[in-house]
Amino acid sequence: MIRVLLAEDQALVRGALSALLGLESDIEVVGACADGEAAWRELQRLRPDLLVTDIEMPGLSGLELAQRIHRHELPVKVVIVTTFARPGFLRRALDAGVSGYLLKDAPAEELAEALRKVHRGGRALDPQLALEAWSEADPLSDRERQVLRLAGEGRSAGDIAGQLRLSQGTVRNYLSEAIGKLGVGNRIEAYRLARQKGWL
Repeated sequence: MIRVLLAEDQALVRGALSALLGLESDIEVVGACADGEAAWRELQRLRPDLLVTDIEMPGLSGLELAQRIHRHELPVKVVIVTTFARPGFLRRALDAGVSGYLLKDAPAEELAEALRKVHRGGRALDPQLALEAWSEADPLSDRERQVLRLAGEGRSAGDIAGQLRLSQGTVRNYLSEAIGKLGVGNRIEAYRLARQKGWL
């Protein structure tokens, strides 16, 4: 039996995934969470074989959750199921040790088959996205990404500096580096382009 934990913030999608997987004779959904922090707690309590997670969730994103699992070397494989058909997200997911990356518009039977494949030690990636992921590398460092994400939320350099425990000058340097690497005119354009590419 493949024991699966679901992490998905949309109740309707969470319920549909749970019902869909419940129809499979060899898959058992042992829990379902609405955010990343709850999923992190349940992972440690339930010790499932697989985590099926969305990317964007409150508190802790699916990518951050995958990174934490990787860092703590938990014996659980991660499969991301998302609407984000962006190569940058796939590259970051693979860097975080994710074993599967599927799009929500894929046929339902593909999900169960992908989970079986990952459980056996394989990988399940959307093929078109996998091709695109290697065509353009993410030029941003982790810190530049962090600063740019906060700037895109409308935070001032002072706010960002306070939150990340950096000086305002350092924050401005990171923003300037990100703007230069992306070849745009300002922080808002940099934020938009990085989001569009899936680098944030």
